[in-house]
Amino acid sequence: MPVQQLIYETAVPVSAARHGSCAVEGAESFGFCRHLNSVPVMAAEFARASEDYAIVFADTGTPDEVVPLVLLGARAGENLYLDAAGAWRVPYVPAFIRRYPFIFSTSDEGQTFTLCVDEAFTGLNWQGRGQALFDAEGKPTPYVDGVLRFLQDYRQEFTRTRALAARLKALDLLEPMQAEFTLGSGEKLALGGFHAISRTRLHALDDAALAALARGGELELVHLHLHSMRNFQALSQRLVGTAATATAPTAATAEPA
Repeated sequence: MPVQQLIYETAVPVSAARHGSCAVEGAESFGFCRHLNSVPVMAAEFARASEDYAIVFADTGTPDEVVPLVLLGARAGENLYLDAAGAWRVPYVPAFIRRYPFIFSTSDEGQTFTLCVDEAFTGLNWQGRGQALFDAEGKPTPYVDGVLRFLQDYRQEFTRTRALAARLKALDLLEPMQAEFTLGSGEKLALGGFHAISRTRLHALDDAALAALARGGELELVHLHLHSMRNFQALSQRLVGTAATATAPTAATAEPA
């Protein structure tokens, strides 16, 4: 599973000098993430995300570090949660996507953060359409203040989510998984490169470890992740809807690799 990073093409620091007359018009389409087959999801999103997405864990490229993701497609470059017009098919849109076109950047290992905007975003304009970034005195508008609060909350949740993933690794609860999708035509697709919590390993934890997970609020997140595994079937059904050769409902299984 490739690491899904980047919907940002030309993210630059927001400044009054550069963006004093800029405004942001709300996106009418989520087409900018049509190529993403997964995106990171924060711990605070598990409850909402588990209703419609399979939540899995993937390696980040840093040794012994994983990140939770929601799966959007079964193949690279495929987002099954978008319709042809770019509208999102389910009510909940992950925060990773909702924060676009804004993002924090840092160059000092997380000590300070700079608000950036993707100037490739079609809603960014100098014609005054939408929400202004700065007022007539060159001060950030309430809209920008709201963006900053959202990104600050996202950053705090990132820290909490990273701690959750580290805890799961330390307890050796994660195991490699592979999902297999069978189209109506008989064609089989396999999606691997991710991890899920092993129910067997979870049940084998001693009372002290389980109590610690419960006190930290992590046990609830574990169960939400496990509950989300049922959404592999929904992903399979979405896949059938895009396959011209499909003639019957598909079956999807997620098994240890």
